[in-house]
Amino acid sequence: MTKQLIECVPNFSEGRRNEIIEAIVEPFRKRKGCALFDYRADKDHNRLVVSLGGEPDSVQEALLEAAKVAISNINLAQHQGSHPRIGAVDVIPFVPLQNITMEECVDLAHRFGQRYYKETGVPVYFYEEAALRPERKRLEVIRKGQYEALKREVVNSERHPDVGEPTLHPSAGATVIGARKILIAFNVNLGTDDVKVAKEIAKVVRSSSGGLSHVKCIGLTLKERGLVQVSTNIVDYEKNALYRVLELIRMEAKRWNVPVKETEIYGMIPAAAIVDNMSYYMQTSGFDPSQVIELRLLQMLGDDNT
Repeated sequence: MTKQLIECVPNFSEGRRNEIIEAIVEPFRKRKGCALFDYRADKDHNRLVVSLGGEPDSVQEALLEAAKVAISNINLAQHQGSHPRIGAVDVIPFVPLQNITMEECVDLAHRFGQRYYKETGVPVYFYEEAALRPERKRLEVIRKGQYEALKREVVNSERHPDVGEPTLHPSAGATVIGARKILIAFNVNLGTDDVKVAKEIAKVVRSSSGGLSHVKCIGLTLKERGLVQVSTNIVDYEKNALYRVLELIRMEAKRWNVPVKETEIYGMIPAAAIVDNMSYYMQTSGFDPSQVIELRLLQMLGDDNT
């Protein structure tokens, strides 16, 4: 039987205590059939983003183990950070990679959500392709007002969880679980401490405000670095490339006389997105990904195993 492979990018509301970060990540290291690709913690965001891949069953078991560590050690009532959040385990998306369809990932998200609530007591909202209500497809709708507002409003029918009682976990809040395409988390840090600049630029860039399609964007403060950040999620890199997002942000930043200091790619990124970006900036005509030696070798290895 052909092996199914998924990517999962769980986000945890912890970016400052190294011992807790390592304890959360440990289950992904030791679980057979689950590969830890990358993990990054940001103190300003107070958030940990983990990228892993593997077989669906193994990924689920590791997720539950890691979630229980996070739930035991993160108290949303005391949590502060610049990134929006509603839970200690904030978001768990399943992404189809190999021999698995989006529909199967949606079913996986729904089944996992039921088990997750049963084992942790943390209510669940479903988003993106797994959304049970049209308005909940967008993560920002579910997270409106963050934990503080949801704690008050969860009793209202329009904010009831999809799984669980209409109340939040006393310390861990709620978790959003879903299925989606590959997403690129791309941040652009600006040489100013005026967060108004980042927020105004984000408004121009994001699709919900009339900007670039398939791009979500917010402006954040990076106090420890004395900078502000235009934080983007490119939810379909084939429809809007990295270079297009960066150039629009750069153009808008010039209007404020603010320089782009650096950019960050948070977590994993498809090779095709990098090649596309390289071709644009190098003005390379007719470049094909098969010209990249490592990609061609991977293709050959795949052909040998079929």
